[in-house]
Amino acid sequence: MGKVTGFMEYERIEEGYKPVPERLKNYKEFVIGLDDTQAKTQAARCMDCGTPFCNNGCPVNNIIPDFNDLVYGEDWQNAIDVLHSTNNFPEFTGRICPAPCEAACVLNVNDDAVGIKSIEHAIIDRAWAEGWVKPQPAKHKTGKKIAVVGSGPAGMAAAQQLARVGHDVTLFEKNDRVGGLLRYGIPDFKMEKLHIDRRVEQLKAECVTIRTGVLVGALPKGSKVTNWAKETVSPEQLQAEFDAVLLTGGSEQSRDLPVPGRDLDGVHFAMEFLPQQNKVNAGDKLKNQLRADGKHVIVIGGGDTGSDCVGTSNRHGAVSVTQFEVMPQPPAQENRPMTWPYWPMKLRTSSSHDEGCTREFAISTKEFIGEKGKLTGLKTVHIELKDGKMVEVPGTEKTYQADLVLLAMGFVNPVATVLDAFGIEKDARGNAKASTDFVGGYATNVPKVFAAGDVRRGQSLVVWAIREGRQAARAIDEFLMGFSDLPR
Repeated sequence: MGKVTGFMEYERIEEGYKPVPERLKNYKEFVIGLDDTQAKTQAARCMDCGTPFCNNGCPVNNIIPDFNDLVYGEDWQNAIDVLHSTNNFPEFTGRICPAPCEAACVLNVNDDAVGIKSIEHAIIDRAWAEGWVKPQPAKHKTGKKIAVVGSGPAGMAAAQQLARVGHDVTLFEKNDRVGGLLRYGIPDFKMEKLHIDRRVEQLKAECVTIRTGVLVGALPKGSKVTNWAKETVSPEQLQAEFDAVLLTGGSEQSRDLPVPGRDLDGVHFAMEFLPQQNKVNAGDKLKNQLRADGKHVIVIGGGDTGSDCVGTSNRHGAVSVTQFEVMPQPPAQENRPMTWPYWPMKLRTSSSHDEGCTREFAISTKEFIGEKGKLTGLKTVHIELKDGKMVEVPGTEKTYQADLVLLAMGFVNPVATVLDAFGIEKDARGNAKASTDFVGGYATNVPKVFAAGDVRRGQSLVVWAIREGRQAARAIDEFLMGFSDLPR
């Protein structure tokens, strides 16, 4: 490494945040990235550890020690080349990935991990500023046509990889803009959509045809899944027109909470709430936007989606925001020697929590209550684990005031009717059944139809979606051409 003793000499440098009062006034990103000097110092902390567990901790297998060393040596242009060799969109992961690579960092055993995510963020932002990110159109065309259904990170990554080896790729998206849940699930204050827009222009320059507002298959009647499609294409049409079809849609079926009062006005899925605000941020006008202004908001679900609801509610001007988590409160600090190099269970406080939120753990909602069809509150009880089962704790019943409840308890599976329209076999969790084997990977039971990302593995991280999109692209290239030079 460039600085063999750097991990003993330098402390971890965290990215900064703009003050809470300032950032609550808008939906702009508020993270202050490392400058060149800070990034170099952070990269100097990367150890000459011999076995870089961070590489395997990263789902796309970023070559982390190499780009750290290049940043330390101020060779930024080669650093972005190394980063792009495994990750099509490091500006996405550098902003919203939870960084499992840092959990696996060898230095993390008994010290603060190298700030890998912040270095990745610095590399790609420098690359865009310097004009190093350019389209890479194929020199030769294969004559093969591929449909990619779903324009989230898996679909975008697959489309880019396939176009670069000469295939004619058409990317289908049911909503009005490219990006999937990146576009209409992740709030702008975590990732502004200009980052997606730049990649869309790159995809177009690489000869990817993009068709938005097109629903492939069908959604069930009354579905709450975000859908701004203006036309429908049948699976039969795609199978007749294209040599291969890749499904990369999200796991969009939200987990519900079927307790008394669920039908009251004021109880909504998070994915009814978040996409509307992103659409308004993009300049669109919506009638009857679901908002939290002047309301007592309760968010049920303690994960990232719940945190996004907290941040958005505070920007709306909610009177109060409370977040429920059914699991017990985890420890503030993990036992590193026991958990390393795996993702540890510990209390995580997001930037949205810091903006104002009361957090309740080990709590279960028993009933939504209201008057004249409108939500006014909910009844809860604390729970505990006993004999392997969650049981109610006597005497802990409580009623909370609430004008808006947002259900953010995760996603159970992709929309079944879309898979059914293709005749795709599903696994036990309702996902498209397809393996990740080196030979025949990502292929479904339907000839020339493949599946990757959340539609195959279930709700997951952006970085996993990129990995699966890249691997599926290689599988399709090999299926069509008999071999593939694409990385797996």
